[in-house]
Amino acid sequence: MQNITLAVAPMEGIMEHTMRSLLSDIGGMDYFVAEFVRVTQYPIPTKSFQRLVPESANQGQTSNHHAVHLQLLGSAPELMAISANNAVKAGATHIDINFGCPTKRVNGHGGGSVLLQQPELLYGIVNAMRTTLPDHIPLSAKIRLGYEDENLLFENVAAIESAGADKLVVHGRTKKDGYKPPARWEKIAKIREISKMTIVANGDIKDANSLRLCHEITGCNEFMIGRAALQNPFVFQEIRASLQEGMSEERPIALADLLTNYHQQLHSSYDDFAKLGRLKQWCGHLRRHFPAIEKQLKELRSCKTTEDFFTALRA
Repeated sequence: MQNITLAVAPMEGIMEHTMRSLLSDIGGMDYFVAEFVRVTQYPIPTKSFQRLVPESANQGQTSNHHAVHLQLLGSAPELMAISANNAVKAGATHIDINFGCPTKRVNGHGGGSVLLQQPELLYGIVNAMRTTLPDHIPLSAKIRLGYEDENLLFENVAAIESAGADKLVVHGRTKKDGYKPPARWEKIAKIREISKMTIVANGDIKDANSLRLCHEITGCNEFMIGRAALQNPFVFQEIRASLQEGMSEERPIALADLLTNYHQQLHSSYDDFAKLGRLKQWCGHLRRHFPAIEKQLKELRSCKTTEDFFTALRA
């Protein structure tokens, strides 16, 4: 496999700018998609984007020059379009639309995957944004296979494409599926066969072997990785090394040092209580790949300060 593109998925509540910065330091990915910015009753002003997605001030890039695509979530075409234009004024270089979030809180307010029941509204949102955005700004969307079922899948894809999207990320599950395995990559293959958009495969890609299999089934050369990036922050480097002979698979930093670096990234944005909460949250993901964290998890979660956390971690 050659010329693959690897993206880091937007995951609400953890893949914010400090985690993006940390993963960008490790490298191996091509770009990130930021956590969604929700558009409800009013357009999001330019200054808010500069606060919510700080990379906007750096030409839409991390300090290590990995692109960060800005994602919007909402159901009002005009408000989404104005917000997208304001995001570009703030420095965004790529706009993404969230049509895939499965959470009840988001769906209950008319956002995310609930919109997969209304192809005409998908068209309206994408068309309004594409019409408003400057021609040089790429516009992409992320979907699931459907809401309760897959009956509208190809109608949804056609609506998004005809409205002017350049790229489509497809998570190979419905909203009803949640995150239950397996992701149905064969459906992504069918989308790729009928669409001229760049199709990005998402779901159950966790290492080089699963990526190879996904490529074989879907024919995609672009892949998005979410939970596996939190469970193993070295996954992008390891995939690159496995696919390219001669690259070292040696990890550049010890896990304890990585958590220390994350703590430093958090320092300017959060107080000690919030930093401790985010460290514990990440350990909940890391334990699935690192037995040492699994073994210490109970002790780490009982710590009351970040100082106690790192004393326990390095014991």
